[in-house]
Amino acid sequence: MTPSPLDRGLERQLETRAALLGDGAKPLGWKAGFGAPDWLEKFDLEGPLVGFLTDASVIPDGGTVDVSGWARAVAEPELAVVLGSDLAPPLDMRTTAAAIASIGPAIELADIDPPPELVEEILAGNIFHRGVVLGPSDPRRAGTDLNGLEARVRLDGSEVGRTEALETLTGRVVDVVTHLASLLGGHDVTMKRGEVVICGSVVPPIALTPGSRVEFELHPSPTISVRTAAL
Repeated sequence: MTPSPLDRGLERQLETRAALLGDGAKPLGWKAGFGAPDWLEKFDLEGPLVGFLTDASVIPDGGTVDVSGWARAVAEPELAVVLGSDLAPPLDMRTTAAAIASIGPAIELADIDPPPELVEEILAGNIFHRGVVLGPSDPRRAGTDLNGLEARVRLDGSEVGRTEALETLTGRVVDVVTHLASLLGGHDVTMKRGEVVICGSVVPPIALTPGSRVEFELHPSPTISVRTAAL
């Protein structure tokens, strides 16, 4: 059987990951992308695409990133889950929920270039990932307890997003993690205990320019932030 564009793209992505790990990068976890309803319909997907994270792309909280050479820089405030046990198919929602040990905020930076058109190329390019800021992860949120959480997002001091409906654009966290683990399992890769999974932007992506500052408060958790270098 001829491999699908999704399978071909994921194989290429995992080859890139293996090369980075071979060069000394350390595995950090995984990311979901293009899980919003409009993208699922556009690409005829059953769930979000999967990408990888390594320590090479971690940005410290409050850090600065030079995006002057990027084509279309965006920031995506996301939920980040930490796994307390390995996840491999066959999976059900109860198993996944039991594996989620804590939840916290994250800001992903991406460069959407070229415009997303082909699933294979999106996956091969690791879904445009360029960096991630990770906030403190709260073990009281184990098993995807999102009650009482509210996302508050500011750009250059002005609020650009606020929502308590944290799964509207991404789908349920437990479904996202289950789907990603299943995709990876189909390529003989297991999500590992201690890995982080960022689950997609809880508000529409925020366009960045040089000199921008993005703050993400997953209230009542502490605010995390990232800056882009001024020209």
